[in-house]
Formats: sequence, C-alpha cells, structure tokens
Amino acid sequence: MGQRRSFWDSQADARRRSRHLLLGFVLCVVLSLAAVHGGLTLAWWLLFHGWPYPHGFVLVNVGVTLFLIVGGWWLEHEAMRAGGRKLAERIGARPVQPERHADERQLHNIVHEMCVAAHMLPPQVVVLARTDAINAFAAGWEPEDAIIAVTQGALNYLSRDELQGLVAHELSHLKEGDTRLNMQMAGMVYGLELIYNFGDALREHAGALGRWFGSAVMAAGWVGWFSGKVLKAAVSRQREWLADARALQWTRNPAGLGGVLRKVLYQRQQAEAAHGGDWREERHSHTGLYHPLVQHMLLVEVPYSSRLEHWLDAHPPLEQRIARVYGRPMRPLETPCR
Repeated sequence: MGQRRSFWDSQADARRRSRHLLLGFVLCVVLSLAAVHGGLTLAWWLLFHGWPYPHGFVLVNVGVTLFLIVGGWWLEHEAMRAGGRKLAERIGARPVQPERHADERQLHNIVHEMCVAAHMLPPQVVVLARTDAINAFAAGWEPEDAIIAVTQGALNYLSRDELQGLVAHELSHLKEGDTRLNMQMAGMVYGLELIYNFGDALREHAGALGRWFGSAVMAAGWVGWFSGKVLKAAVSRQREWLADARALQWTRNPAGLGGVLRKVLYQRQQAEAAHGGDWREERHSHTGLYHPLVQHMLLVEVPYSSRLEHWLDAHPPLEQRIARVYGRPMRPLETPCR
C-alpha cells in the first residue's frame, strides 16, 4: 500500500504544482503588460517632462502589447497544428512493421496492452529506425492523430518490462493532454518574444524617439519572454514527474521505467567518457530528436554541446527521476551489446 500511496501522491503533487505554475504564466502576461506600459510611461516622462500624456496612451500601450502576445500565440499555434503523424514524417519516423520485425511486433502489442490499462484508444506507433539512443515521445492534438514514436535504440536495448514502462510514460502525456499544453505554452512564449522583437524594430527604424521607446519595450519584452521560458520549463518538468508516476500506476513495476532511465544514464556516461562531454560528436545517435518541436516531448531530453542552467531544462535530472522511481539512488544499468 505504501507504493500505491506514493504514486498517487506524486500525481497529485505534480498536478497541483502545474496549476500553480500555469497561474504564474497568467501573472507573467499581466506583468508584461504592466512593464511595457511602465517603460513607455518612463520614456515619455524623460523625453517630454511636463507634457501631458497623449489621449488613449494606456489603452494603446496595453492593446498593442496584447495584440503581440495573442498574435504570436496564434501564429505559433497554427504552425504546430500539423499533427502527430505529420511531425513523425518530418523527423524521418516510419510506421511500425509488426509483420516484418519481431521487436516491432512486441512494441505494437505492448502499446495495445497499455492502452487497455489506461482506458485509451491506441495511438499510431512509429519507429525512428536510425536513432541508436534510447528515447521516445508522444505527439498529437486529437486521439485520431496521436502517435507514439520509439527509437531503434529502445527496441534494441530494452527488455519487455522496460518497454512497458517507456510506453506507459508516453501514454500518460497523451492521456493528460500534455502535448496540447506544451504547444499552448510555446505559443505564449513566442508571443512574449514578439514584444522584444517589436521593441528592437522600433529602436532600429523609428529614429531618435524610437530608440527611447524601443529600448523600453525591449527591456520589458525580454523580462516577459525569459520569465515565460522559465515557467514553461518548470511546467514541463512537473508533467514529466506526473508521467513517471502514471507509468508506475499502470505497470506496478518500478524496474520497468526505472530500468529505462538507468540505461539512458549509462548511455550518456559512456558518450561523455568517449567524447569528453562534447555532444556534437554524438548527434548521429540522436537522429531526428533535435527537431525543436520534439525536444520538450521526449522521454529524456537530448543533451547539447553547451547547456543553459538547469532551471531552463524541460526535464528533471535523470538521477532525481531514478531515485524517485525506486525510492533511493540507483547506479546506471549497462546496456547489452548489439
């Protein structure tokens, strides 16, 4: 019963933290509106001290800022509406071939088994046949367009129980609507970025006055955009914790998902030892996974040759995820040679 309470508590905690962070996203938009207006007010006061503010000054400032945020969100939203199957095609994934490959037949069967446990319609299963790293992702706006993509490395190096844990994690993202949530947040961050870009254009092309007002808009836009990036990453990390807890609920086997994460950790340590931490040398083993629309959906984030601080990572550290799955730290698990 202790383990049962543990994964239920983990799910509740992840959902609660996600809600709080999404409220932070709303607050970020409100603060961006206030910051832009405040910056423009200050610029007006410095340039025209003593002059009255133009009629509709507040309304124009807030209206244009909202237009940029909502317009940017809509543009990014439409750009990402191609759907899960189109995305799979763009990164070189192909449909699973259960009649030709025994490992793909096993994967196909596992997906259908786990969908019964999750009370879900089975998504299309695709394979990244040229990707040797262990990884997977789920995508799709609607159930009929949903996919689960699994790398060839996962098929090569994972046991059946481990594949179950991997599939359960990805099904949780579809069940909880995480793909839609991430795309909505990406659109909002893009809208906040447009404020900065608008200020930059104003500063460059609107003369002396434009430099003052553009600089104020840029400063406010940068703060909003960066805060949005931090909040988006934090929400994504909570959804990963939730998907891990869901996988434990559906499989009742910590060694399944835990084995996947430990083998990924082993692969990373081997790659770091072989290439001195320069992940550019390892890009061939992550073929297709560097696509910007895929990064935040992955089971584990693909490393870069240079990384930002961890509070901008879309995934929790592997060691922490492993420790939470098992209830204690665990060493990496060696992958068999193929």
